[in-house]
Amino acid sequence: MKYIRLGDLLVKGRIITQEQLEEALQLQAGSGLRLGEVLQQNGFITEKQLISTLMDQLGVEFIDLNTYSIPPEMAQTLPKSIAKKHMVVPVRVSRSDIQIAMADPLNFVAIEEVRAVSRRRVIPLIASAAAVERAVQNLYSNQGAMQAIEDMRRDLLGSQYAAPAPQSVTVDEEEADAAPAIRLVNSIIDRAATEGASDIHMEPGEESMTIRMRIDGVLRNIITVPQELQGPVISRMKIMARMDIAQKNIPQDGRANATVRQEVLDLRISTLPTIHGEKVVVRLLRKSPELSTLEGVGLLGENLRQLRQLLDTTTEGMLLMVGPTGSGKTSTLYAIIDRLRSEEVNLVSLEDPVEYHMGGVCQVQINEKTGLTFASVLRAVLRQDPDIIAVGEIRDGETAEIAMRAAMTGHLVFSTVHTNSALSSIDRLLDIGVESYLIAGALKGIVSQRLVRRVCPHCRRAYTPAPEEVQALGLPPGEQYTFYRGAGCGECFGTGYRGRTGAFEVLTVTPAIRRAIRSRSMAELEAAMGSAGFSPIMDDCRRLVLEGVTSAEEINRVLGDG
Repeated sequence: MKYIRLGDLLVKGRIITQEQLEEALQLQAGSGLRLGEVLQQNGFITEKQLISTLMDQLGVEFIDLNTYSIPPEMAQTLPKSIAKKHMVVPVRVSRSDIQIAMADPLNFVAIEEVRAVSRRRVIPLIASAAAVERAVQNLYSNQGAMQAIEDMRRDLLGSQYAAPAPQSVTVDEEEADAAPAIRLVNSIIDRAATEGASDIHMEPGEESMTIRMRIDGVLRNIITVPQELQGPVISRMKIMARMDIAQKNIPQDGRANATVRQEVLDLRISTLPTIHGEKVVVRLLRKSPELSTLEGVGLLGENLRQLRQLLDTTTEGMLLMVGPTGSGKTSTLYAIIDRLRSEEVNLVSLEDPVEYHMGGVCQVQINEKTGLTFASVLRAVLRQDPDIIAVGEIRDGETAEIAMRAAMTGHLVFSTVHTNSALSSIDRLLDIGVESYLIAGALKGIVSQRLVRRVCPHCRRAYTPAPEEVQALGLPPGEQYTFYRGAGCGECFGTGYRGRTGAFEVLTVTPAIRRAIRSRSMAELEAAMGSAGFSPIMDDCRRLVLEGVTSAEEINRVLGDG
């Protein structure tokens, strides 16, 4: 392929003007970026336009890496260092040719380096930049894991696996001198970070140990480790968390930090003895800038307006976040804390465990084994001149009553309760023995939420729903609706979903609602909520479906008959 300048191609194809090209070239100078990146970043072209132009002008074939399955042995044809350096991924190989997918087929330096290493004629294929990056990560992370397993099989000397390890590690599976168990664990953590997993499950079985990851709330099988190698892997995890590796018959908990491609992850590691050995579960906590804002957790429109009004006008009282386990309550609580923390207020949070470290907040780790319960710490905190108190979870009537009394005596209190809706949370507080007058006097608002999976943007398809689907969502019949679902692709593990967002309902407590709480009448409470203009969570779910954010099937899965 003879040398052709991208800018000339785009001007010739009338995608950009000569003036835009000259401006982009000035912006590119000294940036270290390729021209295509500069043009996209400044809105002169889209990636789709770039791909179409290169296909038409150069005759380069397009490959959809979201649907194409790259054989694992492709990792042997090109070193990982070159693939990551130039963001190219091998997809097909023959005796004389190698086909590589790349976002920029005019990157002749990359093509020449691949040709020199592979000693084959290079045939470039064009793909989206995000798909190439993901393919490189998946192909070589699997290779690293399989190579580490082979190395461990060849060398089962247990001493090298018990080497001391710090609580803070840098995940770099390219360390040739690292022990195979370390490289295997690093490759697993690297894969989890790439996939955006929230948890890693290492589950010992009768013949092998299965590694699963919870991605978008659903567990996926990732890799299988032979049974004879599970000991070194589990020992490595326990060393990272500073656990007792000799103690295998009791549950243990620990923490570690890992740095994956400049991203710092907080790892919560727990072990559980089973009949086939210790099971290890790793919770990955990442400080996402998006999740530190109310909009980032999914609050929009009227729900966002109501919550902001509550936060801006309430100086004392209680605000509850409610929902089942794994519904995102803690993320919402952290977003609220991040909004309210300042030099002027004493903000204390009681957490079990402390998930994110926040500056300007006095965070207390609950430890019931030593007597540091929510109730006992809450009593102590009230003697510390607090302005705002965040109680990680209300688990019993004693904690609830202390928190309610604090909210009625000049403090602003936030907490979470495991219930399914704003209405049922009031019923729950009554059930655990909190007096109705305390609830009515202290409660200012309730935020109920769920997490729903987003339709995968790479395989998203529109369709006309059947009348049954329309009816199930409570939409008016007889109108024309467009719903969306994912067809399933490599980007989303064939599920049709990628990522999650929140669905919410926000209840502002009015005088009528307070009277209904005091009377302990659920029927009167429902009527008062209706009169106050309360919008149930299903309204937010309908919005997400109609906007194409999620699917009707996902709403049915998450809410069911609720």
